[in-house]
Amino acid sequence: MENKQRFFLRNRRIQANAIGVIHSLTLDEQNPVVVEIKPLTRTLAQNAKLHAMLGDIAKQCEFQGKKRDIETWKMIMVSAHKIATGGQAEMAIGLEGEVINLRESTAQMGVKRLASLIDYVEAWGEVNGVRFSNKQGFYGY
Repeated sequence: MENKQRFFLRNRRIQANAIGVIHSLTLDEQNPVVVEIKPLTRTLAQNAKLHAMLGDIAKQCEFQGKKRDIETWKMIMVSAHKIATGGQAEMAIGLEGEVINLRESTAQMGVKRLASLIDYVEAWGEVNGVRFSNKQGFYGY
């Protein structure tokens, strides 16, 4: 099997289609096929909204006296959000002796977790005078 297939199980019809595809697969001890069932991770709209908001923050704000890029603001916000939601920061000594923050991956966040992060970023922006452009129309994603 060369093609990857995904089914977003929302109703019985989609579930039946997924079961049908699984039943139609040829079983082969030497070349097994992986079937993975997992919760939905972030949506593309959520990802786009988060990055648009971080872009606005990067243009308008400084952190510790310096302008920061979008990726740095993402690290800052993900770390702060983890603490704000009752988590703990995990720090480690890097390969060259530097201190690093082992943060959550936004790519691995579920829909609810990323929605919470977006809410946190939006609230932080409001408190800090960020004017969110919403050029892409991602509010209400």
